[in-house]
Amino acid sequence: MSAGAGGFGVWAPRARRVTLVAGDARHPLDAGVDGWWTRAGAPLPPGTRYGYLLDDDETVLPDPRSRFQPEGVHAASAVVDLGAFAWTDGAWTGRQLAGSVIYELHVGTFTPDGTLDSAIGRLGHLVDLGVDLVELLPVNAFNGTHNWGYDGVLWYAVDDSYGGPAAYQRFVDAAHARGLGVVQDVVYNHLGPSGNYLPRFGPYLREGDANSWGDALDLGERAVRDYIIDNALGWFSDFHVDGLRLDAVHALVDDSPTHILRELAERTDALSAHLGRPLTLIAESDLNDPALILPREAGGYGLAAQWSDDFHHSLHVALTNETTGYYADFASLDALAKTWTRGFFHDGGHSSFRGRDHGHPIPAEVPTYRLVEFAQDHDQIGNRATGDRLGATLGPRELAIGAVLVLTAPGTPMLFMGEEWGATTPWQFFTSHPEEELGRATAEGRIAEFERMGWDPSVVPDPQDPAAFRRSKLDWAEPASGHHAALLVLHRDLIRLRRELPELTDPAFAALGAAVSDGSRTARLDRGGVSVLVNLSDGVRSFGVTGEVLLDTGARLGAGAASVSADEIALGPLSAVILRRARFAG
Repeated sequence: MSAGAGGFGVWAPRARRVTLVAGDARHPLDAGVDGWWTRAGAPLPPGTRYGYLLDDDETVLPDPRSRFQPEGVHAASAVVDLGAFAWTDGAWTGRQLAGSVIYELHVGTFTPDGTLDSAIGRLGHLVDLGVDLVELLPVNAFNGTHNWGYDGVLWYAVDDSYGGPAAYQRFVDAAHARGLGVVQDVVYNHLGPSGNYLPRFGPYLREGDANSWGDALDLGERAVRDYIIDNALGWFSDFHVDGLRLDAVHALVDDSPTHILRELAERTDALSAHLGRPLTLIAESDLNDPALILPREAGGYGLAAQWSDDFHHSLHVALTNETTGYYADFASLDALAKTWTRGFFHDGGHSSFRGRDHGHPIPAEVPTYRLVEFAQDHDQIGNRATGDRLGATLGPRELAIGAVLVLTAPGTPMLFMGEEWGATTPWQFFTSHPEEELGRATAEGRIAEFERMGWDPSVVPDPQDPAAFRRSKLDWAEPASGHHAALLVLHRDLIRLRRELPELTDPAFAALGAAVSDGSRTARLDRGGVSVLVNLSDGVRSFGVTGEVLLDTGARLGAGAASVSADEIALGPLSAVILRRARFAG
């Protein structure tokens, strides 16, 4: 409940008195049950600035469920009538996850203007590329002018720098008009370090129980659980989004009889049935626990999917030979074969990075599309010292191999913005904390972290430097020429093949096969009657299989076309082929 919806209400169990300040007027609220303060009355007109006074403090605090903060997270909230938007997507039936391709983007760096309205102008590019779902990094209100989005403090408000809630509705409506679904990244495991007034209202946080990013939320409090669940359902109902990506769910500490993820999945499925379109929940998790994606009737939580870091790690090492840190366990191409055919690499065995056994196996009956698989994402690029993409160290041939392996993956493929043309712009860690001390601590902590890892501190960008943000913006002139244009065409053709060949969207683990060789640096990955052949070496390599070549990166990017004979196919160096096998061959 918030101001402007036929009454006023706020959860503030720690307050003795609560006053609504709306414009120049003050309205004492009545104490209700379970810590809620309410007052009946006519809705406030849209645009009205309002906030709350607690006890004797004369500081007007923004509404914890504010929909819009036009002057920032420390200022008054603004009333918004979300029901006034004239939606044109009445015929939209949604996008199911199975068979889809996801495109992840950050609104602030996707276009030069960095707004939702300017992003609408690039939706045609995504349609031509062939993606199905557009995933936005967090857009909720944060302090400052720009950041990744994971320092949000008012989860119900779309940040003004992106255009606010009206622009968000325009973006979703425009995406649906072009056949694109929208997935919104949401953060429920912590709040940002500046502008978080929730503890002033009530026990939102578990005191003394912090995760890597700050104090954890108290999921034992019914009102806190409702704060999260109502927010999630609001994205579906008020903004018509098609899915949510749930950030770092391993940091959600919940000892309740029903875990909040299961409760959220139940409520989402109920709303999906009511709205008559698919609503998708995708988790980011470090647990390698299939319970997240197992159906509830099998004892799981019933989420639609989870990100697969193991796939990323195995592919990253195969392409780069980088084996430091958590990449060490993925040094052999056997890791690629295992993640391809079994989902998790760490499924109960020893993790040298963690120093313990880790993970659980995925039951063979689980459909493969429940794993979101990628070669690059915001974390795996941005949390490198210089925010360097794969293209900073790999050439077009290796990038083409990565594209083939992602877009023929058994899971749900995901691309990070600009990956489709081998963007040269980095994706760096950037912040804009207005508080000098906080900004300095963030910058010094970031640089010190990488210095401990052996990096020269002079090459680690200062996240508070606005140049880090500017450098991370895509250069839309790149995809028009050179190898960038060739890679873009390759990605389009791969997505088209994925749509045309039923083998490439078959969700059965049983239909998968893999054979790799560290010695010859080759991999063969089978999906029914279609094979993906990869030569990661600098020489020609032969495979004992033959058939119709459907796509050949060597022919496109100068490694030489594959040579097919009666009983084998030879690939040029650093190339990949998608082959429809001849009957009974291989």
